[in-house]
Amino acid sequence: MDAYVSTENPPQTSETTRDKTPSKNREAWQKRAAWVAVWYLRIAAALNLLGAISAPFRRQVTEHNTGDLFTPYLLTAGFTSAALAWFLAIMMRRGKRAAWIFNLILSGAYIVLVILLMAVDSDVRDHGFNWVSTAISLVFLLALVVGRREFHAKGDRSNPLLALGTLIIGGAVGILIGTALVTITNTAAGSTFWDRMDYAIMRVYTLAPAGAGHAGVQIPHWVDIAINVLSVILFLLVLYALFRAPKGKEYLCPEDEARLRALLDRHGERDSLGYFALRRDKSVVFSPTGKAAVAYRVVGGVSLASGDPIGDVEAWPGAIDQWLEQAEVHAWTPAVMGASEEGGNVYARHGLNALELGDEAIVEVEDFSLEGRAMRGVRQAHKRVGRAGYTVRIRRHGDIPEQEMDSLLSLADHWRDGETERGFSMALGRLGDPDDGQCVMLECHDGEEELRALLSFVPWGREGLSLDLMRRDRESDNGLMEFMVIELIQQAEKLGVQRISLNFAMFRAVFERGGRLGAGPILRLWREVLIFFSRWWQIESLYRANAKYRPIWEPRYLLFERTSDLPRIGIASARAEGFINAPSLPALFKRRHVPALPAERPGPASETPSSE
Repeated sequence: MDAYVSTENPPQTSETTRDKTPSKNREAWQKRAAWVAVWYLRIAAALNLLGAISAPFRRQVTEHNTGDLFTPYLLTAGFTSAALAWFLAIMMRRGKRAAWIFNLILSGAYIVLVILLMAVDSDVRDHGFNWVSTAISLVFLLALVVGRREFHAKGDRSNPLLALGTLIIGGAVGILIGTALVTITNTAAGSTFWDRMDYAIMRVYTLAPAGAGHAGVQIPHWVDIAINVLSVILFLLVLYALFRAPKGKEYLCPEDEARLRALLDRHGERDSLGYFALRRDKSVVFSPTGKAAVAYRVVGGVSLASGDPIGDVEAWPGAIDQWLEQAEVHAWTPAVMGASEEGGNVYARHGLNALELGDEAIVEVEDFSLEGRAMRGVRQAHKRVGRAGYTVRIRRHGDIPEQEMDSLLSLADHWRDGETERGFSMALGRLGDPDDGQCVMLECHDGEEELRALLSFVPWGREGLSLDLMRRDRESDNGLMEFMVIELIQQAEKLGVQRISLNFAMFRAVFERGGRLGAGPILRLWREVLIFFSRWWQIESLYRANAKYRPIWEPRYLLFERTSDLPRIGIASARAEGFINAPSLPALFKRRHVPALPAERPGPASETPSSE
C-alpha cells in the first residue's frame, strides 16, 4: 500500500477530539468567507453586465456613482467592469493568491478613500446610501481577510513584471495606433500632435468619454470604438499576464525517466499506454513510496495526465494525491486523457468525473483468425498485397543499424501528413532513440525492394505491443496497412507477443449503435454529426480501420473535476495532441541517436516549475 497505519501513536482521546474541533470550525468559516468573496464578484459582474445592456439601470448606477454618492466596490455598470469582476471571480474560485492580493489592495484602498471622504465631507456622510455601500464593501473585504488561507495557489514569479511590461509596451502600441487614427480622421482645427496623443492616451488607459477635455479633437464615432477595442485587448492581456498559472517544466529528466522505466519493467503490462509516459515533453510526479507515478503535461493551465498511473496499483492513490495537490498549489485544472476503466475508477475515488471518449482496439494473437465471412475483406486484402510482391520485415529498433535507421527516419518524416508531429496520450513523439531499443519496427517493401510503409510499436509489458506510428507512401497500393498488421499477428509468437493494441477509435459506440436498427433519433443525429466532421478528422475511418480485425474493445475515459472545465480541457487536449498549434507551444525534445551530454540535459524534476 502507498500508506501505512502506525501502531506507535496512542489512541485518540476525547481531549484530542476537542482540540481538533476549533480547527475544523475555523476551516469551515474560512471556506464560507471565500465563498462569499467569490459570489460577491459574480453578482457584481452580473449587475455590471445588466447595467451595460439596460439603459435605465445604467442611469441609476451612474447617478449613484457620481457627485456625493458611491456604489459598492467594483459596481460601475459597464462591459469592462463586468469583465473584470467576472475574471476576478474565476481566478478567486481557482484559489489564486495573486487575485486575492489584487482584490485586497483595490477594495481596501477604495474603502479607505470613501471613509476619508465621509469624514471630511458632511454631504457625503449624510447620504444613507453611502453607509450601505461602505458596509457592503467592508463585508467583501472582511470575507477576503477571513478566507485568506483558501487562496493559496501560486502564480508565476515573473507575472508582475510581465503584466507591467504588457501594460507599457501594449499601451504604447495602442497609443501610437490611436494617435494615427485621430490624426487621419480629425476634422477640427487648432489641435497639436500632443493634443491628439493626449486624447488617445485618455481613451486607451481610462476610457474617458469621447471628446472630454479635447476641444480641438473631432473624430468619427468608429475611431473611438476602434481605440476602445485596443484598450479592452490591452486590459485582457494585462489580466492574463498578471494571473496566469505557472506553466511547469516540459521535460522528463534522465533520473525520472530511469525511475519510470524501472516501474514499467515491473508493471508495464497493466496499461497499453504506459510506455507513452516516457515522452520527454511530459513531467512526472511520484507517490511518496516511489512505487507509482502520474505522467502529465501542463497546457494552458491544465495539468493533463495521460493513461493510467504507472506502477503498483496499490500505490496509485498516493501518486494521484501528489498530482492533485500539485495542481491545487499552482491553480492548474486537473484532467486525465485515455484512462482505462480500472484507472478511471481510481481517479473517480479522488473526486474526478468520467466521460467515455471511445475504445481502444486490442487483438489477442492466440484468438485471432482470418477464417470466416466477417474477415473476408481483410483476408482478400492480405492475399492481394502479397501477390503484388510486397514483403514485411520485422525487427526490434535496437537491431537496426544506425545508417538504416537514419534512412527510415528520413522517409518517415517525408511521409508525415503535415509539419506537426501529432500525439500525446497514445504516441511516443520520437523514433529511433537508442533508449527505445525494445520497440518493434515493421518495414514493408514492394516487389522492387523499395520501402513503401512503416509501422512502429512500443512495448506493452513483456508480451504486448502498442501501436505508436503509421507512415506510408501515398502512391503505394491500398491494403498495405492491413497486410502489415496481419503479418505482425502471424509472426507475433516469434517476438513473444501475445496481444497487440491498435488505434484508438473515438466515439466507437456511437458509430456502432447509431447505425443499428432501432437506434433513437438523438443517437442517429449524433452519428451523422460525427460522420460530417470525419471529413477532416478521420473519426469514422479510424473506427472502421480497427473494426475489420474483430478486436476486443477496451473503453477509454476522460477524467475531470467540473463540467465547466470541459471546454478548457478540450482546447488543452487539442493543443497537446497537435491539432491546435499555439505560438508558445515548445517543440518536443527529439533525441534520436546521440544522447545529450549531462550538461545539456535539463535539471532534476524537483526544480521549481519554470515560467512561460
